[in-house]
Amino acid sequence: MSAVLAPRPRFEIMRPADLDEVVTIERSVYEFPWTPGNFRDSIRAGYDCRVYRSEHGTLIGYGVLMAGVDEAHLLNISVAAACQRHGYGSQLLEHFIDLTRARRLESIYLEVRPSNHVARRLYQRRGFRQVGLRRGYYPAVDGREDALVLKLAV
Repeated sequence: MSAVLAPRPRFEIMRPADLDEVVTIERSVYEFPWTPGNFRDSIRAGYDCRVYRSEHGTLIGYGVLMAGVDEAHLLNISVAAACQRHGYGSQLLEHFIDLTRARRLESIYLEVRPSNHVARRLYQRRGFRQVGLRRGYYPAVDGREDALVLKLAV
């Protein structure tokens, strides 16, 4: 009997051709989504923009990481609604942490809404700690919502 490896999801560099799919997911999982221009600008700026695809090519999720001199900032990380709660968010997050390490950066930062309990638990489990608060950072249905600033030393 021989072992057969199951096909696995794969990370790819986000390209302009991916943006229709990316924006479709973005609009379905966020009340205040990024625009196609936000993603296009991130690609043009040379940020680490990645898509995560199933073995069949279905878009599972994506993310955008901006690297600086000593630190990285995770600007966006999202998983398609149908793919949530299967560990893909953890895999995406780990991929961006690995990219941060590969660039020999000291830490990775991100912002998260206090109301996003699922994401907050994911980041906390991975070791992110709150280091700040940005008042009124996010648009919200009833005005503005704060952002918790989280950091992970890598």
